[in-house]
Amino acid sequence: MRRWNATAGPLVTKIIIGLNVALYLLTTAGSLGSGPGNDVETRLVLFGPAVASGELYRLITTGFVHFGLIHIGFNMVLLYRFGDILEPALGRIRFVLLFVAALLGGAFGALLLSPNALTGGASGAVFGLMGAVAVGMHQRGVSLTEGGIGPLIVINLVLSVAVPGISLGGHVGGLIAGAIVGAVMLRSGPSRSRRHDIEGIAVAIAVIVAAVVGSIVRVS
Repeated sequence: MRRWNATAGPLVTKIIIGLNVALYLLTTAGSLGSGPGNDVETRLVLFGPAVASGELYRLITTGFVHFGLIHIGFNMVLLYRFGDILEPALGRIRFVLLFVAALLGGAFGALLLSPNALTGGASGAVFGLMGAVAVGMHQRGVSLTEGGIGPLIVINLVLSVAVPGISLGGHVGGLIAGAIVGAVMLRSGPSRSRRHDIEGIAVAIAVIVAAVVGSIVRVS
């Protein structure tokens, strides 16, 4: 069992960031611009008709494709900030499950609202990490305004509505998935035990399965 302020380094977070940066460099090596600009991006981004044809890998790869330096830079800064909080607290396995659940929740949300759009970016997963941190703080009696997480979520949701081209469904889907998993994984109290850790893993797997099934049903 780990404490909320455990001090282990965020190795998985760094690996995820490294994969995002590596893929960004690969996809921009032969193109400039801020949108899907080459064949690699087109094959990896979320696209409902492609998912319907069996390309389920897009539900995952969409979270590693970014359209422009600002896009990836903003997402990676937030990913490191919240990964540095959550990974030491949860341990690597549970953190990976939380991240994947949030990523797939975001993919489902994006398909739910805009199935025919080309969607990419780690922001759905990042919103999920923000949701988990917000729930964890609330469970510990910490005001969501105290650490700035509440206003950060609100501002980003407003931008998701106000700025064209941003996937509101992806952000809300990731936020909800991360909050659900985080509520169980980060539960604290004198009765917490390994059983609670197993429950957190079970909930994460349930959310992952639900997101994948929901995505398939949506595009069928």
